[in-house]
Amino acid sequence: MTMMHLKYPCLLLVMALVGCDAKRIYEKNVTIPDGIWNVNNLVEFELEIQDTLTPANMYINIRNSGAYSYSNLFLFINTTFPDGVNRKDTVECILANKSGWLGSGLGDIWDHQILFRRGIRFPLPGTYTISYEQAQRFGKSAYIENLPFILDVGLRVENSQ
Repeated sequence: MTMMHLKYPCLLLVMALVGCDAKRIYEKNVTIPDGIWNVNNLVEFELEIQDTLTPANMYINIRNSGAYSYSNLFLFINTTFPDGVNRKDTVECILANKSGWLGSGLGDIWDHQILFRRGIRFPLPGTYTISYEQAQRFGKSAYIENLPFILDVGLRVENSQ
C-alpha cells in the first residue's frame, strides 16, 4: 500500500476523533502539585463566551487517588462575570458511596465528572473567570489545610442540546 492510500484514512480517523466532542464549549484540567491541594491554592479557569442563547451544562472534573480518605469533596466556586459581578457557590461533590468510587477508574486513579449547572444561559458575552477553592473540613469546623490525593481538577462546559 502506498503512502497516498494511508494518508486519507488517517486523516479521516483524526477528523472523526476531533469531531466526537462537538458539544464541548470549554474544557481544562489542572494538575494539583504533588497531589496535595492546599486550601490557599485557587484553581482558576478563564473562558470566552460569545453565545448567550444556547443552553449549556457545566461540569466539575475531579481526578483522585484511591487513597483519598473521603467520599466527598467540598468546593467554593467563585464565578466572575464579564461585567465584574461575582457569584460564590459552595458545592459538595460526591465521589463515593458504600459500594465504592462512583467515577470511572483505572488502577488506583478515579475520574469524576459532576454536573454543577444544567441548562444555563450565559447572560453576557465576554470572559468569565471561574475559580475553585478546596473547602474540605475535618469534623464540623476545621478546614483541612493540605488535602492529599486530589490529583487534578477541571471545568467542562458543553452545549446541553
